[in-house]
Amino acid sequence: MKVSAKPLKKVKLSNSGALSLYFVGCGSAFAKTLNQNNVLIVKGTDHLLVDCGTKCSQALFEAGLHISQVKNYLITHSHADHIGGLEEVQLFGRYVLQQKPRMIITPAYEKVLWEQSLRGGSELSESRPLGFGDLWERLRPGKLKGYPRETFEANLGSINIKMPRTMHFPDSTNSWRDCAWSCAVILDDRVMFTSDTRFDPELVLSYDERFDFDIIFHDCQLFTGGVHASLDELSTLPAAVKRKTILMHYGDNWQDFRDQARAAGFKAWAKEGHSYTF
Repeated sequence: MKVSAKPLKKVKLSNSGALSLYFVGCGSAFAKTLNQNNVLIVKGTDHLLVDCGTKCSQALFEAGLHISQVKNYLITHSHADHIGGLEEVQLFGRYVLQQKPRMIITPAYEKVLWEQSLRGGSELSESRPLGFGDLWERLRPGKLKGYPRETFEANLGSINIKMPRTMHFPDSTNSWRDCAWSCAVILDDRVMFTSDTRFDPELVLSYDERFDFDIIFHDCQLFTGGVHASLDELSTLPAAVKRKTILMHYGDNWQDFRDQARAAGFKAWAKEGHSYTF
């Protein structure tokens, strides 16, 4: 894995063919000095934006990329720091570009995303009610068999994407089965991006046993409790897993915890504005 030496001044949607992740942001939902934990995947001429929060469009613009240039999306769950920018995307696509962006999405989550989040600002924009299909092109992932938990798969050009369900919210649930829709993203069977999740060792360990990931980008909260995995909880993972785990989705005060993370044996903290190439 190669990490860019400096934050990128100009983000591009194509490369020489290597799998690359660009961290639009690495901050938690309430971070003020960090952008939101959204990531742009690029491989050859293919690209995918995983999550599009309220700050995403501006953050990409400041890195030289207009949100209208992004054609492919995957949403891991329905919190504002992950979906808050989608209304801009869908309305700009319909009324300015006159072109639908594409979203990798299951029928079940499409219903949730539209009915509970995207419908309100878009359905009554014209003389007839609009639906999700009027604003988005769908790429349906298939459900895989023989996995430790519900897992979906899609291929976007040269990028293979697997989407295992995660245990995020509400915090009263004891299984991913009882949670609202949320998923991790596995890229080319090499990289796991957990997105937001509570501490769920079975998720990390079972999929790492299957794929032996190069890197795991893991949600990291700096206190214990609520709907995110904490640094203390993650520190109990096996040493071999921590050595390839990069912490992300953290708070503004993350530097106060650098020594603790180093002592626990984690690989690094995700760097906002940097690319990770495999």
